[in-house]
Amino acid sequence: TMETGKFAVDTMALLDKANTEKYGNPEITEVNLGVGNNPGILISGHDLRDMEMLLKQTENTGVDIYTHGEMLPAHYYPAFKKYSHFVGNYGNAWWAQDKEFDSFNGVILMTTNCIVPPKDNYKDRIYTTGTVGFEGVKHIEQDEKGNKDFSVLVEHAKKCAAPTELETGKIVGGFAHNQVLALADKIVDAVKSGAIKKFYVMAGCDGRHKSRQYYTDFAAALPKDTVILTAGCAKFRYNKLELGDIGGIPRVLDAGQCNDSYSLAIIALKLKE
Repeated sequence: TMETGKFAVDTMALLDKANTEKYGNPEITEVNLGVGNNPGILISGHDLRDMEMLLKQTENTGVDIYTHGEMLPAHYYPAFKKYSHFVGNYGNAWWAQDKEFDSFNGVILMTTNCIVPPKDNYKDRIYTTGTVGFEGVKHIEQDEKGNKDFSVLVEHAKKCAAPTELETGKIVGGFAHNQVLALADKIVDAVKSGAIKKFYVMAGCDGRHKSRQYYTDFAAALPKDTVILTAGCAKFRYNKLELGDIGGIPRVLDAGQCNDSYSLAIIALKLKE
């Protein structure tokens, strides 16, 4: 079991290295939850390279880009912050997409995974790429160099209405290992003083089952001297609760996508030191 676990950590470390060397280390970021007046493309899934290509191809087109689900952490990477049309995050975890995709009104791009059977009222607006696909849904292939042409999505989006607003405000994320270690002295001081008594790791994939409400209730009930380390779409169960902070350290530290659970392992080891 330990040997199997080591392969998992080594793989996540490799992906972390690839993402951070290409797009920079995630940094503390406030992500907008509201919407603009332009038509939009909503990108979901995990593939940051798809994100990069989409942002480049939609620049100066009048089409805004929003993240959904596991693509939320794209906002934390410095390389993507230069795009003024990268507006914010729309919606929650993957399982709510059958309602949220309808109200988005624009085009949806699913990367990597996490598609649920699309409803007829938005099926014609949804596109897939990479390993994800669904019968009757248009698929974007890559060329021999790995590049993808998203122009059909852009032209489609221009004909769509702007998104219907689901919520307003902002959420904070970007607490991957490099950022948390930059705050290490502050965190260690809070531990030594007793301001932080315990860290809880609540990470992974969320589900639609009513029993998952347990995690929201658990987060809300935790003592105010505790901090939640999270990654993956499980965070949508509690990342919008008003849990406050401890001496400026938010009580929910979101490291990113489910594969960024690697960051949580690194943070735990550094805290142990």
